[in-house]
Amino acid sequence: MNNKKEKSNIELCNKCKQACCRYLTQKISAPRSIHDFDGLLWQLYHKNVKAFCDSTGWHLLVYNPCVHLKKNGKCAIYEKRPITCRDHDAGDCEYGNPISKLSVRYFDNYQSLEKYCKKKFKTWDKRHLNK
Repeated sequence: MNNKKEKSNIELCNKCKQACCRYLTQKISAPRSIHDFDGLLWQLYHKNVKAFCDSTGWHLLVYNPCVHLKKNGKCAIYEKRPITCRDHDAGDCEYGNPISKLSVRYFDNYQSLEKYCKKKFKTWDKRHLNK
């Protein structure tokens, strides 16, 4: 990486306060059935968990900072950081482009997912009766 690009990346990281170090995303299988969506709903019952669907598929979004992120915003293990961190380019930075705006579907809480499910499945509210 050239010095000009590296300086630009550092400036961007300082502006955004290391957003990429404060959450993680996990790709999940696309929910299709009532049972699948009910399982996703259970996950969204947990604090700091959201779900979204973008052009690459479905994901869980968990807001929980990296244990190696220091108070000053620096990485405590920078020289030994994982490949995922090394490969993350500031050009992909979420600063100014929040996941919620880049997603096809975004569920920031269980209520938003439940509302979606009620529209998608006519029998959503009766799903517990068959157990």
